[in-house]
Amino acid sequence: MSNDAAPVMSNFIRSIIDHDLTSGKRASVVTRFPPEPNGYLHVGHAKSICLNFGIAQDYQGECNLRMDDTNPEKEEDEYINAIQEDVRWLGYEWKGEVRYASNYFDQLYAYAEELINAGKAYVDDLTPEEMRQYRGNLNEPGKESPYRSRTPEENLTLFRQMRDGAFADGSKTLRLKIDMTSGNINLRDPVIYRIRRATHHQTGDKWCIYPMYDYTHCISDALEGITHSLCTLEFEDHRPLYDWVLDNITIPAHPQQIEFSRLELLSVVTSKRKLKQLVDEKLMTGWDDPRMPTITGMRRRGYSPEGIRLFAQRAGVSKTPNVVDFSSLEGAVRETLEETSPRVIAVLDPIKVTLTNFEEGVTGSRSAPFHPHHENMGEREIPIGRELYIEREDFAEVPPPKWQRLTLGGEVRLRYSYVIKCDEVIKDADGNVIELKCSIDPETLGQNPVGRKVKGVIHWIAVHHAIEAEVRLYDRLFTEARPDAVRGEDGEYVDFKQFINPNSLKVITGYVEPAVREAAPETRYQFERLGYFVTDRKDHVAGGKPVFNRTVTLRDTWAAKE
Repeated sequence: MSNDAAPVMSNFIRSIIDHDLTSGKRASVVTRFPPEPNGYLHVGHAKSICLNFGIAQDYQGECNLRMDDTNPEKEEDEYINAIQEDVRWLGYEWKGEVRYASNYFDQLYAYAEELINAGKAYVDDLTPEEMRQYRGNLNEPGKESPYRSRTPEENLTLFRQMRDGAFADGSKTLRLKIDMTSGNINLRDPVIYRIRRATHHQTGDKWCIYPMYDYTHCISDALEGITHSLCTLEFEDHRPLYDWVLDNITIPAHPQQIEFSRLELLSVVTSKRKLKQLVDEKLMTGWDDPRMPTITGMRRRGYSPEGIRLFAQRAGVSKTPNVVDFSSLEGAVRETLEETSPRVIAVLDPIKVTLTNFEEGVTGSRSAPFHPHHENMGEREIPIGRELYIEREDFAEVPPPKWQRLTLGGEVRLRYSYVIKCDEVIKDADGNVIELKCSIDPETLGQNPVGRKVKGVIHWIAVHHAIEAEVRLYDRLFTEARPDAVRGEDGEYVDFKQFINPNSLKVITGYVEPAVREAAPETRYQFERLGYFVTDRKDHVAGGKPVFNRTVTLRDTWAAKE
């Protein structure tokens, strides 16, 4: 990872780690990032990646990447590969090889037998519905299963038969024997194994029983020597179970689980199920659609890893709700792109301008820097011609108050070039402006006009100089801040898909400087006065017709709308 990362900011997790290290409770720091490979990672995962890997990095510790692969029916190698690519793209590297919860299936099974032999786990025949009825609720204690009194010998025989495929899927489970009257429902004899005949991407058909997350996660952490197991706040009520399992098996390590509030980014959905729905129903072009809040989508849109890391830092780490407006993400991205993106000129909604007094070989051109503050980025020539393109919004027949751009009879400066005056407006049969005839003040190349002040400056591109490009103007995907939390008059949740912004993508033809012609995919630019753009990761071909995605506008346009 680069050395220009944002400075470390303290939080309650770092305070705990500082105390653990100074008190001698821990000698080092080992964290882990444990995604479930059942979809692509999103912006919430990005925060967790930055937290886990960032803490390990700052404390000269280690961070493991572990796939929580206990649900084979939903897991795919595609997701595993994408997770690794996303973590590396964000600037982090894990310790050793990628780990898998399935690496520990043999140990997990052995610990389950240990719990059975100690009388702390039993095989249950209750159906899922019966189990729900026996479990109770927050106001009523649960009641013990009639199968809870089976002897360890009987339970061990049945569990081994489960392992060997003697019973139908779902017909039996292995449960911990804790306390059916506990105020914490997670401790009411939780299921730790279920029968499920499914081919696993790592272990094939070796197993027809699979461990549950709460049982697997704590043991995996302990086997890997994790010191601080950082989880989102919904796992706080699961921590007593995490500790109970480790306290009741012969495992030497006992990581500390610490919970923090998960990120809620407004104007997006981060449910993998809902994101998959958008992809499966062809509402998005894929998991990497630049409108998606996935890491791969943000990457294709042109967000920088530095911008996402800065956003994650600013979002903070706390126990309180972490609700962040989308503009905070865009702001962090803008901030990092400002210093690193070369400037070029593009015109996306052109009006033709004819310079009536242009003289070939006499009318001069100037060079311009690619960045006003970084000479090392170099310069390029901005040639002028008889015919130009300017932005349609830079001309008004009836200008509003304080208008400083072009109007009939008015003057503006062409960026890096002359002052011009609009002498004539040409319209089509429908009254639409199709051409402006303008004259150059030949004394104003590189200097101000004598005797008058011209305030307006507009960007432009010579027609003979312009390269045609496909430009994809991306905007927020949803029109609602919480699209999956809107209730209708009947009190039921409204389908989040009805809040998809119809203007979230507009594809246009624009004109760009030839300096971008040979740009590789994923090259970022600032189109002057228009925003930040990136050459598309998939569809742009260097030397061919450019394809640009708008990453973010120069300013927060949504704040103005709202």
